[in-house]
Amino acid sequence: MDNWTWIICGVLGFLISWSLIPVIQRRFASHASDGTRGFHHTHATPIPRFGGVAIAAGFVVVAVIAAGFFSFEPLKSPPSWGLILGSLAMFALGLRDDFKPLDARLKLAVQFLIAGLVYATGIQVDVIKNPLTGTAYELGAMGIVVTVLWLVVMTNLINLIDGIDGLAGGISLMMMGLLAFVGFSNQSFSLFIAVGVAGALLGFLWYNFPPAKIYLGDGGAYFLGFLIGSLAVTNSHKGTVAAALLAPIFALALPIADVAWAILRRGTKGLPIFRPDRKHIHHRLVDGGFSRRSAVLILYGISLLFLGLAFAVFLSRGQLVPILVGVLFLILFASARYFGFLKDWLTVGRELGLSLRMRKETRYALMLCQWLEMEAERSESMQELWTTFLFIARKFGFSQVRLVLDPGTDFVWRNQSISRSDSELFHRRRQDVRFANIVAIEFSAASDAMSGAVFEHLTELAAEAWMKASQRWQNTSGQIVRFEPAVLNITPLVDPGRVMVANAA
Repeated sequence: MDNWTWIICGVLGFLISWSLIPVIQRRFASHASDGTRGFHHTHATPIPRFGGVAIAAGFVVVAVIAAGFFSFEPLKSPPSWGLILGSLAMFALGLRDDFKPLDARLKLAVQFLIAGLVYATGIQVDVIKNPLTGTAYELGAMGIVVTVLWLVVMTNLINLIDGIDGLAGGISLMMMGLLAFVGFSNQSFSLFIAVGVAGALLGFLWYNFPPAKIYLGDGGAYFLGFLIGSLAVTNSHKGTVAAALLAPIFALALPIADVAWAILRRGTKGLPIFRPDRKHIHHRLVDGGFSRRSAVLILYGISLLFLGLAFAVFLSRGQLVPILVGVLFLILFASARYFGFLKDWLTVGRELGLSLRMRKETRYALMLCQWLEMEAERSESMQELWTTFLFIARKFGFSQVRLVLDPGTDFVWRNQSISRSDSELFHRRRQDVRFANIVAIEFSAASDAMSGAVFEHLTELAAEAWMKASQRWQNTSGQIVRFEPAVLNITPLVDPGRVMVANAA
């Protein structure tokens, strides 16, 4: 079979994805995300979240065309059907979540079910081979556990890094290039799938690269993550996991490190490990002054270094793994140090030392935030909800809350019981909030009332709670939320301090 066959698959995948996205943008304009889906989505303009539809469509067409190149023999193979149907099932699950968010536990349960069914079709990790000694170890009944965990972890890994325009799509494109290279030697069905999806990703990135005109969505992220995991197992030579399965781990070192750090960070603060935050690597780059485009290009560069290590793992058949692991960690630590993610190598130790106090503060704060969201359904007006929020602000220990609005008006509340004689003794932090005509919420607190780490943590929880409560009030009341001086300049029902209106400078 000549090279033109897989080149045709790549071009076809590109054309289908590239041509479908404008149609998807028009068709799903009413479902576009305007930043109100969640506190951690910060785009101000409505953007559709269904880019995964175009990629999945390209995948289906390429799979049929590729099967035709093999006289449709792959469609007689259960593993091929497991690859195709399993990927589309994960896509359908994510797409359903894009339209109406599902409970996280339900989604995880369905993911495990899909992965288990795909294992039954023959996509299995049954043997682990030591790349240094060549010794193979039969997994037996543990094979299903290893396979299912691998597929579920890969499915969620791509979704977790999909927080900035172009990042998840770009890293997935690199992974498809690696998987195509791994499958190139035997010209297998998986090679054509990888090349076709790589083409579809190029068509998607045409519209997703910053500034994005369309998002990947949970459907696209789940689809890509599951497909990457399945192709890695398929390419691992009849279940003997060696370089073909180790290489993707190296290539995905950046998102793996980011997710591992997020789990540690949330665990020390007492937050659910799947709760989103604004502390991922891409968030820190943007907060550090980089544009979205510059941030994603920096992350592309680091990912390309890891991709090079992944190729080295495969070409050496895993023999260089110990050396390459050392190089991988050196790159990770050097990158973290250079971009200021680790200003002090003892950061982790300090966080662990504050863990008990932070977890206690978190439990109390989450209860207040939950109460605020529940009060949104009972509040007869926005001024009543605003008063409730100010009560929570005082309980958190904030000395001032400033609501920054788009027209140029600020609503300022100050806790009059706290002296402001020395401005150097106050923490200050701005949390961007894109909802209605709100631009941001700025918080202040006395430095002797709480540490900087606790203050930063509480400001994020408070801003997120206010946004969720406002959205809940809007959905319950059926009224459009817009904050005006006449709305918020009132006498509080519970007097948490004095409400002031000030013109923005």
